[in-house]
This record gives sequence, C-alpha cells and structure tokens, in this order.
Amino acid sequence: MLESMLTPGTMVRASYKTGEYIGEVVELSPTGKVAVKIAAVVKHPTQGDLHNPMDPDVAFFHQRRALAYQEIALMPPNTVRAYQGTVPDYRESLRQALAREREQLQRTVRWAERCLEELDRLEGEYA
Repeated sequence: MLESMLTPGTMVRASYKTGEYIGEVVELSPTGKVAVKIAAVVKHPTQGDLHNPMDPDVAFFHQRRALAYQEIALMPPNTVRAYQGTVPDYRESLRQALAREREQLQRTVRWAERCLEELDRLEGEYA
C-alpha cells in the first residue's frame, strides 16, 4: 500500500537520520528505500553524539548539516508520508529550522541553569 502512494512525483515529508524534510519522490529503490529529492527543511539535524545525548565531552562531537536543496537521499519507507501543504522556500525553511533548533537548545541551557539554581538552594537547606 505504501508503494502505491509513493510514486515518483509525489510530495512527501520524510525523516533522514535526525532531520526532517519535505521533498519529491524520485524513485523507489531496489533496496526498499525511497529516493527523495529535498525541497525544504522541517527540522534541522541534531548535533553531537547521538549515543551520548547531552554530553559535550565525547571523543567526537558530530556536526550534522541539513541535506542540501535538491539533494537526493534514500529514506527508510517507514519515515515517509504524503505531504499536502505548500512547499516552503528551501533557504527560508532552512533558516527557520535552524532558528527552532537554536531556540530548543537555548531553552535547554536555561533549564540547566535553573536546575543549578535550585540545587544551590537545596544545598543551602541541606547544610
């Protein structure tokens, strides 16, 4: 059923590694993956070591770039679904995805700072 919905030319929303994209199905590969030509970025890929999330002191801190405009990537079929909306401009979608990723990380920093403040207060109470 999935294959009948994902014919070449179909616009889809798909996940690739830690990013999410809008693109056009180019073909269904013999390996069972879906070849998607990237048109826009929905979620920027996550930075760092995925096996050690939130750890800045790993041996290799991965930098992950978003897939490029019109780059073709083989997506696992379970991450691909039809997309009905308007396809945003690639550069603008990339800018917005990057801004959302930054905001999420800044919220994490603020959360960690607040946790440290509360721990400092508790430490004073415990003493």
